[in-house]
Amino acid sequence: MARKLTIAIDGPGSAGKGTVARWVARTLGYRYVDTGAMYRAVALVALRRGVQLDDGKDMGALAEGLEFDMAWDGDVLHSFVDGEDITPGLREESVGRAASDVSRLPPVRAALLSTQRSLARKGGIVMDGRDIGTVVLPDADLKIYLDADLDERARRRHEELIRRGDVRSFAEVRDALELRDRQDRERSVAPLVCAPDAVRVDTTDLTLRAAVDRVLELVARRLAADAR
Repeated sequence: MARKLTIAIDGPGSAGKGTVARWVARTLGYRYVDTGAMYRAVALVALRRGVQLDDGKDMGALAEGLEFDMAWDGDVLHSFVDGEDITPGLREESVGRAASDVSRLPPVRAALLSTQRSLARKGGIVMDGRDIGTVVLPDADLKIYLDADLDERARRRHEELIRRGDVRSFAEVRDALELRDRQDRERSVAPLVCAPDAVRVDTTDLTLRAAVDRVLELVARRLAADAR
């Protein structure tokens, strides 16, 4: 029986990494870990409790004290913190903005890093984020960097927001994505970069099915190489 791989998928917002990672994990029968949801969860709890988002010490203590879990309900992945399903609140724009701030705090990253590495220890996992292949799982069996041009990513995000009833201009969505890109790439702690040994996959002109198939092809190649 082929061993189960540890797969790291990184990339900027709305490049498709979360959706692709979910489908790859389900196809392979692997566990999926959405690290972005973990940062959003920390931000959500901090907003609820009134913790100052720029207070590294308090935010680190908060993150260290939370218990995370994820579970599928059909095609929907639910995120739990301390046993509570917090999935609906994770996609709020205010939580997303707060998560961007929180993710730059070294104490928060250190707290979640330990949890994320523990989840990946046994293999058979697909983990996506912005620093998985570079920081969280530098020894991952397969590293993939999903990207797409800014206009295409903004179009996807704009359509997603409209489906949720959040109507705003395309220009506003594009500007927000561009700002988040800059923050992620320029932050001093674990910036968004493509790992030197990652395979870059441009999803600009790919359908979801094509992007998933491309990643599964890379998985098959890695497993075949292991079998030699």
